[in-house]
Amino acid sequence: MAEIIHYPERERFETVVDGITAYVDYEIHGNALCITHTIVPKEIGGRGIAAQLVEAAYNYADSQGLDRDASCSYAIIWMQRHPKQ
Repeated sequence: MAEIIHYPERERFETVVDGITAYVDYEIHGNALCITHTIVPKEIGGRGIAAQLVEAAYNYADSQGLDRDASCSYAIIWMQRHPKQ
């Protein structure tokens, strides 16, 4: 997996795989980081990239004392499969 880069000024986590960009967009609402979009182009799909991006975003939220939230269907499912310990 390529490096995941956080762009806080754009509220985005991004990675480039095989020259193609995948990303997670988020918004801060009150005391929660809400993932709004998870985008992995089909050319690089099926490699677990979305999961790694969502995990990076929620690890950041945890490190900042923010709750995890999502309006993105992928992130909602990810949270159900990975309950916070």
